[in-house]
Amino acid sequence: MANDRLDQIVLDARRNAEKRAQGYREQALKLFPWVCGRCARTFTHSNLQLLEVHHKNSNHDDNPSDGSNWELLCTYCHENEHSKLKDMAGRSDSGLATTGATHNPFADLKARLATKK
Repeated sequence: MANDRLDQIVLDARRNAEKRAQGYREQALKLFPWVCGRCARTFTHSNLQLLEVHHKNSNHDDNPSDGSNWELLCTYCHENEHSKLKDMAGRSDSGLATTGATHNPFADLKARLATKK
């Protein structure tokens, strides 16, 4: 019963996100020429599904109607842009921060051996 409720909440959240995405995508396609902002590839109705809206400030909820936070990128340039952001943030493919080890298990080994004598 609890799983059904959780599944419904997740489904509703996904539907709402898709609805918002459709809204700003349609707006961006009306505002901007159908050209990738990075590689300058042009698009037509037949391949328009490969043109994506990129949020310049990475906030997908920041959708001003003037399009100031959007740019149109082809699928490949959009993926590259997000890969660069992940790399700059020090993230690996798993999304976890890549930091060095901070625990040294042998830090007080000499003291411990000295007390055993």
